[in-house]
Amino acid sequence: MPKIVDRDLYRKELLAKCFDLFASKGYASITMREIAQKLGVSTGTLYHYFPNKEAMFVQLVEERYRQTIASIAPDIEKAQTLAERIDVVFNFVGKNENYFLKQLLLDIEFYQQQGREKLQQNKALQQLTEVALTEVAKLLGIEDPKLVIYISALIDGLILARLYNDEIVSWSEQGAMLGKMITAYLEQ
Repeated sequence: MPKIVDRDLYRKELLAKCFDLFASKGYASITMREIAQKLGVSTGTLYHYFPNKEAMFVQLVEERYRQTIASIAPDIEKAQTLAERIDVVFNFVGKNENYFLKQLLLDIEFYQQQGREKLQQNKALQQLTEVALTEVAKLLGIEDPKLVIYISALIDGLILARLYNDEIVSWSEQGAMLGKMITAYLEQ
């Protein structure tokens, strides 16, 4: 009797294992052959699920985003105010700072490898960005997606600032301050 494989689940398992490979070796430095070897699968198996390394990376970004939202959504939904929801986000980032640092550095390297023009033409990444902005805006209860971009940019900047001095930024203090600022801004 043939073995029944849940293709989507198996693809997600492969992606989960790929994150640390990409993060440790770098997008540009690792090949599909090396990925297959490290995952203990054949190159053919890898190509069966992912047509190329770029497609694998884009799917990885999408899957990590989905997992992050699934992890944080229940706590955000319990929060009563926008300031509390922002505080939940900042505390979540603080607890998972190493993961977010790896993700940010990997995104930067992917950008550097691909170039701005090619990334702006990548329909899958454009669609993922739009969905992410919409979902995060909905979770936070913010109507203006530009505020979500602002919050995301601030978090990315704080992650980078902590690379140089991890005591320079307290996630809870920054979250509380941002919550007050955005609440005051929206009350105008």
